[in-house]
Amino acid sequence: MANPSPFPATSATSASRIRFGQLLNLPNFLTLLRIFSIPVFLALLTKHRYTDALYVFGFSALTDALDGAVARWCNSRTELGAFLDPFADKLLLVSAFVVLTIENDIPPWLLGVVIIRDVVIVAGYLMVSFFTSQRIPVRPSLLGKMSTFMQLFCVIGALARASIKWPEYWSALLYLTLAATALSGMQYAWRGLVLLNRQEPAMFE
Repeated sequence: MANPSPFPATSATSASRIRFGQLLNLPNFLTLLRIFSIPVFLALLTKHRYTDALYVFGFSALTDALDGAVARWCNSRTELGAFLDPFADKLLLVSAFVVLTIENDIPPWLLGVVIIRDVVIVAGYLMVSFFTSQRIPVRPSLLGKMSTFMQLFCVIGALARASIKWPEYWSALLYLTLAATALSGMQYAWRGLVLLNRQEPAMFE
């Protein structure tokens, strides 16, 4: 029997390297940096090193802004990146809100609204996907982006307030974050109801 050609193995190896390179591109690498920075950020918070935690959180917020911009500029969007980016955002924000609430730097009622909004969005997405048997594309609305921005700014404000006694208008920032979070949650819930209304669920066909 003739020896098998080495070219298929070489082609498979090259394809694996290409797939790995596509998965671990610069935007995804920045997102992974944000995820890996979360334990460092939380460790600094629990030790009350608010200034250092503020620097780490600022770095994480910077990677959040950069990964999306780089993905658009380089046309290097991937399915992994589409999943990791919002996951990293939620993990960073929710963990920050939980620890800051435990440390009495953010009021519990704001944490409750943030968690309820995220639960409603995730549960609503799963319910719509289940009943319509479709994979619904995730497109953040303008109000959703504003909610994320206000939550980021609220965490920065809490850290700055604990380290350098700023900002002066802390209560206004809390209520603005509350309003943006609640309104975006209601908007996503409404969008889910509209999607369910447009198509008859598979269970009733």
